[in-house]
Amino acid sequence: GALAYVIYTSGSTGQPKGVAVTHGGLANYVASVPGRVGFGEPGGRYALLQAQATDLGNTVVFASLVTGGELHILGEGAVTDPAAVAAYLVENRIDYLKAVPSHLVALSAAGGLGGVLPARSLVLGGEAAPASWVRELVAVAGECGVFNHYGPTEATIGVATTRLSADLVADGVVPVGTPIANTRFYVLDERLQPVPVGVPGELYVAGAGLARGYVGRAGLTGERFVADPFSVTGERMYRTGDRAKWTVDGQVVFLGRADDQVKIRGFRIEPG
Repeated sequence: GALAYVIYTSGSTGQPKGVAVTHGGLANYVASVPGRVGFGEPGGRYALLQAQATDLGNTVVFASLVTGGELHILGEGAVTDPAAVAAYLVENRIDYLKAVPSHLVALSAAGGLGGVLPARSLVLGGEAAPASWVRELVAVAGECGVFNHYGPTEATIGVATTRLSADLVADGVVPVGTPIANTRFYVLDERLQPVPVGVPGELYVAGAGLARGYVGRAGLTGERFVADPFSVTGERMYRTGDRAKWTVDGQVVFLGRADDQVKIRGFRIEPG
């Protein structure tokens, strides 16, 4: 597909990797995700709390563009000031927001979680959210839907969503959700064989959202974007490096990394 953008993510050598995202992958994302996370009221107001160094904020950027919404971009100074963010969201009647859980925790320290919630829909992404905190969040959210959104940059922003509720996280586990449209998940063992429900494996993603690969890094692209053994048309799948398992109701649960990569406020860091 035609190139939409190149965005840089962590590199184990210290050299960031340029991920080449296609128009087709982006089109599939904006056709599927806004509707699944409660976005889309014509004229809706979206707030961007992230720097554009990552694709986390692209969810609200493209959702606002394709739905005729109003995008509010908060300055760097404002997004680190809990009182300023809370005041801005209320004064500007923000409907839709996407946030990294740890950022939301920091923002809510001043005035409580209720003060930093949008009116209609909150999307969590960029890192795992603790179940006890999610229970607290959904308890105060009221009319605001709370959604989890998961996915690597290499598969165009995000590839799974679920609506979070107290019941869903009652057993202490916060699912990352089910695949978006035209996306397939495989949880595989080291022999690339599917594992049973409830058994940990490595998560592989296939389908419309896969990037072309890494710019100028053919070897690394071949290592991470591998042949999909379950495809009859020679498609590829992306090896996420995330450990995961299926639940009995078809949700995927993130269990940590297969390597030593860590996330800090939504940024991928490879200590090597």
